[in-house]
Amino acid sequence: MRIHRLPLLLLCAMGSLLTVTTAVAAPVGEAERVPIDLRRTTLIVRDMETSLRFYRDVLGLKVAYDQIIRTPRDAASDAAAERSLRLVLMQANDDFIGMIGMIQYLKPVKPVPATPAEPFSIGSMVFVFNVKDAAGKFAAAREVPGVKVVDEPTRTTYPGYGGKGVIPVLVSTLTDPDGYAIELNQLLVENPRTGSAGAPAEK
Repeated sequence: MRIHRLPLLLLCAMGSLLTVTTAVAAPVGEAERVPIDLRRTTLIVRDMETSLRFYRDVLGLKVAYDQIIRTPRDAASDAAAERSLRLVLMQANDDFIGMIGMIQYLKPVKPVPATPAEPFSIGSMVFVFNVKDAAGKFAAAREVPGVKVVDEPTRTTYPGYGGKGVIPVLVSTLTDPDGYAIELNQLLVENPRTGSAGAPAEK
């Protein structure tokens, strides 16, 4: 099932910025550091096991934390608790920044919005993941219940650093089981800073 998305040119510009930034991520030099760290983005999900199938089993994120949190904290069960939720934290290649959290409210259960946010609209969000096998990940991801296809894997190019050369990328887009937009991108050069002059990456 396909859904409407913004004009391709605008999305390419967004993808260029996000993809290149994450592909060459490295610790910021001491002189350039600012007094704040982005630790985590937390998603509110309707079914934790379905979301884990997507992020853990298909995309390959590692679960770093998985707990039921009750109020009051000494409640022995959900029945004895006033409120309870399940919190899962996942990581890619860094356990301090860039983690993704997921919360499923168990008591009381959160209602599903009647009109969820349209992907790529104001107020929505987009996750960009760099993977080695975008086509394979995309094929597996689309089989998860609730996932919707936005764009099939397509080879495109972004302007290189300093306007020199191009950066070839295999770009695909879908929404996760709760409607969050996901870009699964595969860089087709070893080093995006060298653009088309770099050696082809693993496909």
